Amino acid sequence: MKLSDKIWKEFYIKDIFITENKKKLQMPTGAYIDKKDLYKFTIPRITVTSENNGINSFMGSEHKNYRVFTNFISVSFLGTVFYHRYKASIDMKVHCLQIKDTTLNPYLAEFLITEIKQSLLHASYGNQISSTDLPNKKLLLPIDENNQPDYKFMENYTKSVFEKKELIYKDYIAKILKKLKYKEIESLKDKSWKEFFIIEIFDTIQRGKRLTKAKQIKGNMPYISSTASNNGVDNFINNTENVRIFNNCITIANSGSVGASFYHPYNFVASDHVTHLQQEDMSEYVYLFISTLTNRLKQKYNFNREINDKRISREKIILPVDDNNEIDYDYMKQYILNMKYKKITHYIKRTGV
Repeated sequence: MKLSDKIWKEFYIKDIFITENKKKLQMPTGAYIDKKDLYKFTIPRITVTSENNGINSFMGSEHKNYRVFTNFISVSFLGTVFYHRYKASIDMKVHCLQIKDTTLNPYLAEFLITEIKQSLLHASYGNQISSTDLPNKKLLLPIDENNQPDYKFMENYTKSVFEKKELIYKDYIAKILKKLKYKEIESLKDKSWKEFFIIEIFDTIQRGKRLTKAKQIKGNMPYISSTASNNGVDNFINNTENVRIFNNCITIANSGSVGASFYHPYNFVASDHVTHLQQEDMSEYVYLFISTLTNRLKQKYNFNREINDKRISREKIILPVDDNNEIDYDYMKQYILNMKYKKITHYIKRTGV
């Protein structure tokens, strides 16, 4: 099953998906609803966010503009595209694409989303996609013997890709589980804890170095900045001069999403908006344990009160201790190892992978 074996043809989005308002010919869209007219509920609210499948919150409303759709693809005015097999409401400037001549399913949706994104590559704040622009965007799709979109091929092709990835994942988790030795340990609440200065825990504490967007060269190395998303990765670059490259350490955001803390087992370039914390012999499991605690620093700081070098030197975190009142690294390692083991085995049981 190869994409290159198929004949492809261009189709307008209006030919593939349901439109409304025959005079203007536009895609269904949400409308503005004031926060006071929304209440916490179980229905996902889809906005222009590029995260969490477009879900901003879970809300209900009795407002006349509150629109709910099921089994659709959402396209925001900025070009973010997601599939929703569940019932969801959409915010203003989020469009709803419901397919015309077949039933949308996760595999077909993933194929179509890839093509839709290609059609919307130039979408931005300065080039927004209106409900009247979207119907006239074109998609390049494989066709059947009747010169129509070959939805069955699209579905089967995507399914085959997923199945291959599942086999790779099965092999991966089998190898991981062999390395994870579950062991019963004390619960967190039964463990003794003690305060330690951050400078007591780590051998090296150093900020990254300023690197403006204009000077960033596209590449494959993660560029870690002050974002709280994607493990702190802001870009992928190829800069090697006048930068600071770290690996196997924790970063804490000094500004922006102040306090956001992540573990990085790979080489990365650090911006001046993060400080890296490293101890030579610390295992990845201990790093992961400690990063959840350093992440709590964001409760003390904000955009107007950043974490500078002086402040971080005075910061303390509470860590579990052994019978000698020393940091219990073995406990932290086993705790995270146990958690990883439980998560993987639970996933296997639920999915049958």
